[in-house]
Amino acid sequence: MHSTPPADRAALLLAAYDEQLRGEAETPSQLSVTPLGPLRLVTFAHGRGFVTYRDLGGAGPAEIRELVAGALEHYSADPGITRVEWKTRGHDAAPGLAEALLEHGFAPDETESIMIGDAEALAVDVELPAGVALRRVTAEADVRAMSALADEVFGDPVSEEMADALLRRLDRDDGMELWVAESDGRMLGTGRLEPVAGTAFAGIWGGAVVAEWRGRGLYRALTAARARSALEAGVSLIHSDSTDFSRPILERSGLVKVSTTTPYRWRRA
Repeated sequence: MHSTPPADRAALLLAAYDEQLRGEAETPSQLSVTPLGPLRLVTFAHGRGFVTYRDLGGAGPAEIRELVAGALEHYSADPGITRVEWKTRGHDAAPGLAEALLEHGFAPDETESIMIGDAEALAVDVELPAGVALRRVTAEADVRAMSALADEVFGDPVSEEMADALLRRLDRDDGMELWVAESDGRMLGTGRLEPVAGTAFAGIWGGAVVAEWRGRGLYRALTAARARSALEAGVSLIHSDSTDFSRPILERSGLVKVSTTTPYRWRRA
């Protein structure tokens, strides 16, 4: 147990997040990066742009509007870019950013909670329903089936793009792990572990369980399995951007909400 008061603990975790996870560490599969003031304008495969930064350097509303315009100009000039995500954080000093993004054609997605905590707190024993087992997947057919299941659970069209990206990551052997829960050969849940090189962190992403199996421990078991693997790799902290569904589960395991994140998305007309 931590003797640090909860508010101080959250502040320390948020400081570690800002120091270790914002910048190069959050875009491991980038194709290129172009700096624009404090911004990192990242390009990924399949025509995807991504805007991130450590902070905005005290910029005011007029400067922020110029940064948004400059970023959009950069991506618009590349016909291969079809969509851009600008990842905002609720604790940033960013006056007028939301208004500037809307003004330039970006639309907000659902706001999620930034959750951080000790990997050890998540690495618990979870009793699974009879006949359900967990395993890591690496074979292409399994990766594509896992990716398709996650798309379906999240209500997205099944996309080969994400599966292709996961397979490229596995080929690079950068520490990413893919986990599934299954019964009688049917995948019921998914989860991804992403250790962040050079930091104390690993991310847990893509946690998805089919509707009829929710509330039976599969999400917690997939989380625990990834936490144990993270500990074995020498990782001490886990982070995740969590929906309202997963946040209470992680809170019960000792993770702390340190801030929020809202992605804003632009698509080429």
